[in-house]
Amino acid sequence: MYQNQGKSAYKKDLSNTIKLAAYLNNPELKFKSIHVAGTNGKGSCSHMLASIFQKAGYKVGLYTSPHLKDYRERIKINGKAISKHYVMGFVKKHKSFFEEYSLSFFEMTVGLAFDYFANKKVDVAIIEVGLGGRLDSTNIINPELSIITNIGLDHVQFLGNTKPKIASEKAGIIKKNIPVVIGETHPETSEVFIEKAKAQDSEIYFADRLIKNAPPSDLRGSYQNSNIKTVLQSVKLLQQQGYKISDEAIKSGLLSVVENTGLLGRWQVVSQKPKIIFDTAHNKEGLTYTIEQLLDELQGQLYIVFGMVNDKNSDEIISMLPKDANYYLAKPNIKRGLEVEKLAAAFGKFNLNYTTYTSISDAYKQAKSFAKAQDIIYVGGSTFVVAEVL
Repeated sequence: MYQNQGKSAYKKDLSNTIKLAAYLNNPELKFKSIHVAGTNGKGSCSHMLASIFQKAGYKVGLYTSPHLKDYRERIKINGKAISKHYVMGFVKKHKSFFEEYSLSFFEMTVGLAFDYFANKKVDVAIIEVGLGGRLDSTNIINPELSIITNIGLDHVQFLGNTKPKIASEKAGIIKKNIPVVIGETHPETSEVFIEKAKAQDSEIYFADRLIKNAPPSDLRGSYQNSNIKTVLQSVKLLQQQGYKISDEAIKSGLLSVVENTGLLGRWQVVSQKPKIIFDTAHNKEGLTYTIEQLLDELQGQLYIVFGMVNDKNSDEIISMLPKDANYYLAKPNIKRGLEVEKLAAAFGKFNLNYTTYTSISDAYKQAKSFAKAQDIIYVGGSTFVVAEVL
């Protein structure tokens, strides 16, 4: 399971997924889909699109990863998680096949999601890429639309150590004659997408060039403006394809993403006095926006509960953190979690004020005990840090 183990669980091959799909009678061919990739924002965009489709009256499947509290968060229809009964029945029925081919956790989960959406006859399914694009298990679908939110230096051990290399992997979801929306235009990566789209005879649209204003959403982080523009350009193309999505469905869908889909951990404000924010940003690009917004909103002291996984560039991330904050450090409770001693050593290099704890929950309790009404507590650094406090 990559979520827990990291590199040793990653498979750079679609052969098992293709075998599993054939064994399940190719459920991915039995529903319409939209494919969403990108370094940051693909989860938010996927949930926004699902919410808009729901408001427009469609039966909407939503496949995302990783989960925060419950495995079943990954597979939903109209905001309702797949039942435990369906999950257990699927595993029991197909266990011998999984074992025979040594399928990974992610491969099995993708098979389960596609089987569920096909059996439940969804009108459309929003499918979020797990990692990369070209070799991701979700990349056996032939979608109505492909979306690539943005490119940043994350998962470099799998996808390459430059933005053009990473863009090339993400561009692997661009399919023959299927339009593609790119969320953000960057000189380093634009040509990669243009060339791939040209080779596939796919129309390409850069959302940030085409959509000027981002209407409000209940997803409050300032970084959501870019995601909203990506979603609006995507909806415009889907309307042209015949999907009946009214302006009112777009407006109300954007304003009720959490209610409609159950999304957690995106600038999630759980308290006002002190203001407590949970956010899953975990790389340089994502944290740039969140730190900017934190400092903009700060009126008192800033308390940051922080942990990381061990395959991130800790120095790069820690170097950009606010210098005047009080840091509460701990290891996320997974195998991939970065040991708190190593995290503390990295913080020490940058002369930041930190204290270490044996668990994220202990660190969070301590931060809450010190914070006053006018202060901010920010909990982040990793999806798994947020999962523990939730």
